[in-house]
This record gives sequence, structure tokens and C-alpha cells, in this order.
Amino acid sequence: MAAQRKHLVRDFNHYITCYVCKGYLIKPTTVTECLHTFCKRCIVQHFEDSNDCPKCGIQVHETNPLEMLRLDNTLEEIIFKLVPGLREKEQQQEIEFWRKTKSKENGGDDSPRAKRARMDNEEEEDGDHDHHRSDPQIAICLDCLRNSSQSAENIVKGLMKKFIRCSTRVTVGTIKKFLSLKLKLPTSYELDVLCNGEIMGKDHTMEFIYMTRWRLRGENSYPMVLQYRPRIDFG
Repeated sequence: MAAQRKHLVRDFNHYITCYVCKGYLIKPTTVTECLHTFCKRCIVQHFEDSNDCPKCGIQVHETNPLEMLRLDNTLEEIIFKLVPGLREKEQQQEIEFWRKTKSKENGGDDSPRAKRARMDNEEEEDGDHDHHRSDPQIAICLDCLRNSSQSAENIVKGLMKKFIRCSTRVTVGTIKKFLSLKLKLPTSYELDVLCNGEIMGKDHTMEFIYMTRWRLRGENSYPMVLQYRPRIDFG
């Protein structure tokens, strides 16, 4: 029986190191357009200045390349198994970072009152106060559907940035409130939110609309497009 060959970690470095920082991949994140993988922090920082992949140069997205990123949890586990002590080192660094951050927020005060405040904050963060950031996310394009009313045309100029990302649990009612605040609409105006020309109910979630109105009608493009139009509320 042939002796089993042993591999060194460096034999796999090409697959488990980040092209940007040259270190081991931390929170490996893949660009879905070209399937190149980088540290999450490295690729997010890169996309602040560029829409192109740092390795192959392909344009990832015209306006929002962050929507084309996906965490690779399987690769992360493989790297942690290949590199001894890496998981513990990263966990310790993360704990140290948050400890310093909390200390700065409280002015470095180590008094019993400050410690109690920090503990309360930590308890809140461990609870259900993450504003749905842990929920599945969906990308939406909010496009203004112009009303035939001249006054409405003058009131609504459209959003400066019409692409948003939110929880799939967000309802149409929440989207309406968001738009009303962003557009600074007078109280006499109401908003209709439409998908494929159909007005959506205020209790519809983004996941429901995507599954029943967007995807099932042959719209496979991403992000999902919602239209909004203002109307004067005579009620």
C-alpha cells in the first residue's frame, strides 16, 4: 500500500489567501460575477472606490457592486481547519476591537455606572435589537412613476439614490414611510407602491412580492424593481 502523502498548509495558500491583503481569507466573500474570493473587509473597502473586481478587472455592477457579494461560510470553516489557531486569533481580535470601541463610546470610564451601562448595551445587542440586519436581505430599485398631475410632477423629483437593500421582512407600509421622509412629501400626498403595474398592499413583505409578483411573472433580473407614484389624498 502506497504511503499517504502529507500536505503542508503552504501547498494550499493559493486557494486560501486574499489577493488584496495577501493574508489568510477572513470572512471569505465571493464576487458572484467572476467567483473571485477576498476577505470581506478588503473587498468592501475596495468597492468604496471602484466597481471592478481587484483581481480580474471585470465590472461587477454599474452602481452597487456590494449587491454581488456572497459570504462563503464553507470555505471559512475549511481555512480554520487548515490553519491552526486562526479561528481563536480572529475571535480574540474581534473581542479586543469591540472592547476598545465600547470603552471609547463611554469615554474610557470604568466606574460601576459606566460598566453597568456597557452591560445593558451588550444585553440589548444580544437581543432582538439588530434592526433585522441578520435577516435575509433583498436589493430593490425604487423608480418614480410620474403622475399625470402637474402638481405631483413638481413635488416629486425622485430619489438621489434609488437602490436600497433591506430585510425581506420589510413591508410596503415601511417602504411608503421611507419614501415619504426621503421625498419630503406634504401630508396631503399619499404614495402607491407598484410591482409590474399592480398596486401592492401595505402589509405585503418584500419576500412575498418577490416570490409572487416578481419572480413568478418571468422577471429574473436583480434587483427587484418597485415603482412609486404620488397622489393627493382627498380623504
